[in-house]
Amino acid sequence: MKFKITIIFLASALIANAQITAPGSSSTRYTDYITTGNNDPVFIFCHSDGYTSATLNASSPGGTGPFDFIWTRWNELSSDFSISIDQQLGVMDSQITGLEEGGYRVEISDGSGYDTVLTAWVHIDKPVSVAGLRDFKCNYVALSGYAAIDTFYYADVNNGTPIMLPNDYRFLWSSDPESSIPYPELELNPQTFTPPLEDVWYNLHVVDSFGCAAESSFFYESIHVKADFEIDPNQGEAPLEVFITDNSVRASTYRWEFGDDSVSYLADPFSHIYYFPGTYKLRLFIESELFCKDSTSLTVTVEPSSLNIPNVFTPDGDGINDFFYVDNKSLKSIFIQVFSRNGQRVYVYDGRGDALKDWQGWDGTIGSSKASPGVYFYIIRARGWDDVAYEGKEFRGFLYLYR
Repeated sequence: MKFKITIIFLASALIANAQITAPGSSSTRYTDYITTGNNDPVFIFCHSDGYTSATLNASSPGGTGPFDFIWTRWNELSSDFSISIDQQLGVMDSQITGLEEGGYRVEISDGSGYDTVLTAWVHIDKPVSVAGLRDFKCNYVALSGYAAIDTFYYADVNNGTPIMLPNDYRFLWSSDPESSIPYPELELNPQTFTPPLEDVWYNLHVVDSFGCAAESSFFYESIHVKADFEIDPNQGEAPLEVFITDNSVRASTYRWEFGDDSVSYLADPFSHIYYFPGTYKLRLFIESELFCKDSTSLTVTVEPSSLNIPNVFTPDGDGINDFFYVDNKSLKSIFIQVFSRNGQRVYVYDGRGDALKDWQGWDGTIGSSKASPGVYFYIIRARGWDDVAYEGKEFRGFLYLYR
């Protein structure tokens, strides 16, 4: 409980002593006179808030009203408060307006022996922000920033010695829409090698120790390019048709290198077919009307040829394993013969190129009749797009048909 009472007492004391105020000021600092160490308020008005002059209010901390208020201003030549400003007689409080930077003093008396003096200093603060474009090329943008703050001096009222009021500033670069600005709070002249791909407003915000701020902006029209595209699919068996979607920014000319010794200069090549298994680097090179260049690449994988021969199938119409089908990848051609146990050829297929995509296999019929369950013999010869040959005894064997 004692702690709370002490806080209330101190707050009340501060209010009682604060008899000179500055409506509209943004912050308050205090003097530190060299000879006495006394503290008078320094009221800061931010010019950016629209204040080009200051206002001071005064009321008496004691005595009985009405009061006489005699206002004077600090005279730098004579180092005293000798410049008469205003006098307001027989009132309870006083206000003066339209004040420039400097020191002000008001003498307050009540005509009954009471007399006191209040002193205050006024600073009209106007930090500076200048945002500009230092340089730009195809691969970077360099910004130019300038920041400055006001320096304010008050005087030691006892000997006229000028004393500087400490002040500093912080800054922040930003852009709209947001784009890369390296170290926007540390570099006043930043340079980005990730330039914006769209037009942006660059902004420089400056704020000083008194909370006063300044901003400046400029519009930047982008010239930068980006090579970008999508492919679908990026992997599969030969022949693999890859569809290409171009997402490039400001491309005027194109060069597509497909990785298989073929080249295209179309803005949108739509698709490209890879016939041979392997891994390909599909590259895009672009150039804008202003000769800015960029490139990018994606990888396409065409799977090697392969065969997977089953030894049993069940053509019973249940939708499961109803065909004798040779699972394959990247085949250029395949020739299949199936024989019964007595040597009769019951099925033959000779497929090449795109026709292989439509082949479903042997459905277990001979002519218009169902083949009898039992053992059959197959002979397969095939060749992959990678020129691998599948023939010989490894590709001959028995096949079991169950119903």
